[in-house]
This record gives sequence, C-alpha cells and structure tokens, in this order.
Amino acid sequence: MKIAIGADHAGFALKNVLADLLRGHGHAVTDLSPTCDPHDDYPDSAAAVARAVAGGAAERGLIVCGSGVGASVAANKIKGARAGLCHDTYSAHQGVEHDDVNILCLGARIIGESLAREIVETFLRAHFSNEERHARRLRKTLALDEGR
Repeated sequence: MKIAIGADHAGFALKNVLADLLRGHGHAVTDLSPTCDPHDDYPDSAAAVARAVAGGAAERGLIVCGSGVGASVAANKIKGARAGLCHDTYSAHQGVEHDDVNILCLGARIIGESLAREIVETFLRAHFSNEERHARRLRKTLALDEGR
C-alpha cells in the first residue's frame, strides 16, 4: 500500500519508528516531513499528508503530532481527507470500516510506541464495509464538503 506520513517536532521520533514498521511490512512510504525543526507547525505536515491522500498519491495517510488533535483538525480541512484521531485499536478499524477514514492521526505524547504500532497495523488492515447504512452516512458526510 502507498502511505504518506508526516509529523511535527512532537511526533517526529514516533513517526520514524512507524515509518520503519511500515517499510518492514512492505508498504511504499512517502515521508513528507523527513527532517525535524523545533519550530515547525503541525498544520504543514497535516496538510501535506492530506493532500497526498486526497490527490491519490497515497492510499492512506499517517500523521503524528503531540496530541493528534491539531493534526486531525488541519487534515480534515482538505477536501477528500477523512482523518481520524485514534488512540485505541477499536477506533482505528471502526473508523475505516464505518466512516472510510483514510488518514490516521496519533498523539505521540498520549500513547506509547507499542500501542502506536498496534493501532497503525489495525488501521491498515481495515477496509470500508460498503454496508448501506455506512455508505449512506458517508454520502451525507461527503455532501458537507459541498456545503450541503
């Protein structure tokens, strides 16, 4: 799978660990924040990942910042991005299966490395269910992008 990843200074170390994990599983990883700047801002990395996913350069995205909250808010400003903040495995698979989440946001100051690995693996294994109730809700959500 093609995966775009990014992080701010707070998530940089965990992002690198997760990038290695993804490469080890055979995924094609595009790191959109390859260097760490203590003055970087999470909206920059979040927007870069969201644009890569929304534009089709990546199938899924992963953004790591301090809490994951700001990255999620910023990524969701990009049309076509559906970013979910997940700090447990249930939310990671349910977000994809029910809501077609295509970007996972994590908080490096919230969860540890082992749990982050499990969440990422769970997120990537999940697929949208296409059940009518989920498809109907997704259509309604996508219509919000159009102001409807």
